[in-house]
Amino acid sequence: MATRHMTFQEALETIESLPEDQQENLIDIVPRRLLAQRREQLASTISEAKNVYAQGAAKSGTVKDLMGEIAE
Repeated sequence: MATRHMTFQEALETIESLPEDQQENLIDIVPRRLLAQRREQLASTISEAKNVYAQGAAKSGTVKDLMGEIAE
């Protein structure tokens, strides 16, 4: 069964159909969930970096070295 995704406009209309207290709850909940997602992404990035470092695949150098690599 195919899943139909809600458009942004449909989401807004759905939110507007909620009682005012539930709309206010959304104002509190959404930023917290976004923050939690960012934390998970950061934790994943850190874990990946630690693995690269542990495998000896991490490079070290100066900012000048990095800028030189970027320019290549």
